[in-house]
Amino acid sequence: MSNKKKTSSDLQGITQLMTDAIIGVTDLVEDMHERVVHPPLLPSTPVQHLITKIAGITYKSIRWSTRFIGSGTDKALGQLTSALGEVEATDKKEALRSVLNGVIGNYLEKNNNPLKINMQFRHDAKAIPLNSKSIKKAYPTINGKILLMVHGSCHNDIQWTRKEHNHGTILAEELNKTAIYLHYNSGRHVSTNGQEFNELLEELIQHWPVPVEELIILAHSMGGLVSRSAFHYAQQQEQSWIKKLKKIVFLGTPHHGAPLEQAGNFLDVILEAIPYAKPFARLGKIRSAGVTDLRYGNLLDEDWEDSDRFKMQGDQRKSISLPEQVDCYSIAGVVGKKTKSISSKVLGDNLVSVKSALGQHKNPSRDLNFKKKNTWIAYESSHSELLSNPKIYTKIKSWLV
Repeated sequence: MSNKKKTSSDLQGITQLMTDAIIGVTDLVEDMHERVVHPPLLPSTPVQHLITKIAGITYKSIRWSTRFIGSGTDKALGQLTSALGEVEATDKKEALRSVLNGVIGNYLEKNNNPLKINMQFRHDAKAIPLNSKSIKKAYPTINGKILLMVHGSCHNDIQWTRKEHNHGTILAEELNKTAIYLHYNSGRHVSTNGQEFNELLEELIQHWPVPVEELIILAHSMGGLVSRSAFHYAQQQEQSWIKKLKKIVFLGTPHHGAPLEQAGNFLDVILEAIPYAKPFARLGKIRSAGVTDLRYGNLLDEDWEDSDRFKMQGDQRKSISLPEQVDCYSIAGVVGKKTKSISSKVLGDNLVSVKSALGQHKNPSRDLNFKKKNTWIAYESSHSELLSNPKIYTKIKSWLV
């Protein structure tokens, strides 16, 4: 897509978001208004009903005018494509778009909003069409040792570079591998991304210009869940790429969920239970399917199908073990210094606890049983610093040699 078209589509996407946001806020205000005029559990008078009816006309007018103006603006922006000057995509712009997709990505996809991210393999922040000619063009010097980098929630492939360090770039140079990056909408269900990742990976292996000797996956955060999901579906379909997969390294992956999303689910229930606060519960429910999958670490469609993802319920996941015949490694971050403090292990890297990152679970059937020598705790490292901590790089390199 040219920069002109991309700029136009981004503006159209923002217009759609603004239109939906105004309508959403109008719905919220109307709901609150009705609860104030008609107190819960109390009878309403004819005057109260009249007030609500008059106000309802106003709210309908706001919704209609918003949709009308939004539609007109959207069409106008579409016609302005050729008139827009070229605007280079910046790392900051890409980062903002990735956060937006992480938070409301399934909404963007459902409404076919131009701001949604389509899954693709990239190199130097550019998409690589899955054919031999395009792959060879992206990599003038190429080999059969693929190092595949899979980013986490609200991130993108560019953000593997942090503090002028990129695990993938340096590992590829020092260990003679070809680094390629997955870029995806992290707001979709993990299983949805896992299934598409499986299909794209099969295409990549089939069109790789030279025979593939090995495939190694380095995954950060949610990227580890997406990778495990992809492997599961590939096994079911007997895909050829899993025969090439030799190692997976997980960096801060919430194998058994993230505390923040579990707390968010608790807040959903509290707001729903309080009559006057109930309208505000819908604000918490704008968060994406990808985010709610992080509550317990969902990997499969069955983990979320036929259930309300905002309802308070226990861990419903089907237990999925680590891939057999593949060496799996995991690194957990801890923001504090090395200590025996239980609280530091629970907080972990501020997003993922140590036990979750290392696949440990009180239920033996859910424990991932990483080999002890294949796990490591990185102290004084936050979730983001897992991407730039030099000690972590050294540990990863020692595993991949």
